[in-house]
Amino acid sequence: EVQLAESGGGSVQAGGSLRLSCTASGLTFGDPYDDSNMGWYRQALGSDFELVSSIGSDGTTYYANSVKGRFTISRDNAKNTKYLQMNNLKPEDTAVYYCVIARRGKVFRLLVPAGGKPDFHYWGQGTQVTVSS
Repeated sequence: EVQLAESGGGSVQAGGSLRLSCTASGLTFGDPYDDSNMGWYRQALGSDFELVSSIGSDGTTYYANSVKGRFTISRDNAKNTKYLQMNNLKPEDTAVYYCVIARRGKVFRLLVPAGGKPDFHYWGQGTQVTVSS
């Protein structure tokens, strides 16, 4: 059974930092998901799911304009873990953050409607990030 273990959420004041971690396990040959192609979505209260950042199997990265220069996505292949380092956090970053691994052959949409999960991909349980002003 595929599992995504997320950690690192919490509450910080504006200007603070958090690092989210996501470790995938249970994937076997032939699974429809590719954990080398991974993204972080977030959902603020009452909003759609926004793609915050992603990293492809070739190392190509994507960042939403709202987080460029503040967030960094990375991975440790030895630990099969991906990270999202979030610096200079702002109150508008408050959301539930989801680690997502891609279904083979499918891309991450920049925006997934609130009722549109899983949108082909495999999602973690989510971790709350709260930034106070």
